[in-house]
Amino acid sequence: MSEKFQKMYYAEQPDAAHDLHQLETVLLGQKMSFLTDAGVFSKKAIDFGSQLLLNALDFAENATVLDVGCGYGPLGLTLAKAQGVVPTLVDVNLRALDLAQKNAERNGLTAEIFQSNLYAEIVGQFDHIISNPPIRAGKDVVHGVISGALAHLNQGGTLTIVIQKKQGAPSAKKKMAEVFGHCEVIKKDKGYLILQSVKEMTE
Repeated sequence: MSEKFQKMYYAEQPDAAHDLHQLETVLLGQKMSFLTDAGVFSKKAIDFGSQLLLNALDFAENATVLDVGCGYGPLGLTLAKAQGVVPTLVDVNLRALDLAQKNAERNGLTAEIFQSNLYAEIVGQFDHIISNPPIRAGKDVVHGVISGALAHLNQGGTLTIVIQKKQGAPSAKKKMAEVFGHCEVIKKDKGYLILQSVKEMTE
């Protein structure tokens, strides 16, 4: 493993020196408190793409939601607090997962949080899968988020991701259309696209 990779947020065990930071913010009308650190994605603020994704989602209370590449938990935990979903958070980054667990506790939330390389450790199906995929991990990883989702969605369930147009949105949209038969751009702003596909009901 290269030294550069070890420092990246998509590494299993980032070796960047710890730099703990407390982030207080409001997401979907909820006051949220996050502990962040070096070696995780977007440690100093909730990135624009994640905020755009959250604002595009409207899930039913008690819907089951899988957050793939959850980082320190801003997506899944915010949806749990604001919309009452039942969240499962997974990531390959052990440092991020430790933070996500702490952040669930900080915000008075219960979530299933564990390590999984994409869907490797995922059992069962969900009403919704969401992801702000790790673009820097490469196209294969981003497309893995998409291709693996279908098997883990309930009928009528959705996959929703955020991706910048210049960082592969057209390719991701094409991949989602291949896997699901269709893909819709449900929101876009400042070069970011929110892409959504639905697992169609079968007869």
